[in-house]
Amino acid sequence: MRVRRLAMLLSGLEQLQTLSSELEQYTTEGDLAARWLTDIANFDDLRDGCTVADLGAGNGVLGLGAIALGAGKAILVESDAKSCEIANLNAEEMGFSESVQVIQAKLGQESADIEKADLVISNPPWGRQSPKADRPFLDAIFSAQATSHLMHSAEASHIRPFFEGQGWFVERYGEADFALPVTYSHHSRQRGKTRAAFWRLIPP
Repeated sequence: MRVRRLAMLLSGLEQLQTLSSELEQYTTEGDLAARWLTDIANFDDLRDGCTVADLGAGNGVLGLGAIALGAGKAILVESDAKSCEIANLNAEEMGFSESVQVIQAKLGQESADIEKADLVISNPPWGRQSPKADRPFLDAIFSAQATSHLMHSAEASHIRPFFEGQGWFVERYGEADFALPVTYSHHSRQRGKTRAAFWRLIPP
């Protein structure tokens, strides 16, 4: 599937209308999700029939996009009940229900069965409102011991030492603007953006 077609498909997904600042919930736009997933596929990490785990899945945009690109199964892990409901609705709307497992779990406090994943994808909370909010996601990636792709703040300096210190191959392979519409009371502009970086993480 071409990037433009995938972007259109993902942009049409149902979105969570009420977002939580405590959970640092932001919407990954369809265009950005499509470009990132295509990059992951170009690494040959997103292969036909593979099982993908999407940590902090939100409305399921990344996991569902992975299925659209040929993945056989997506495990969507999300702590917010309403987001899980919307992810299930989006999977049904796309005709992917039989290929999607939605797990409501708070990483670091509840278990999520992702050990069988061939690929882990995550755009975790960046920790700007709650320091170290990303740590349970990084720990889950490490525990899965699978090739992983991570989106994080371009300013983050702890990703490389965290994984390289445990013997992982770490590659920062790109950056992009991440749109920040006015969602929370601390946002002062109508529409802003921040810079996101993309990491490829391979276990030893």
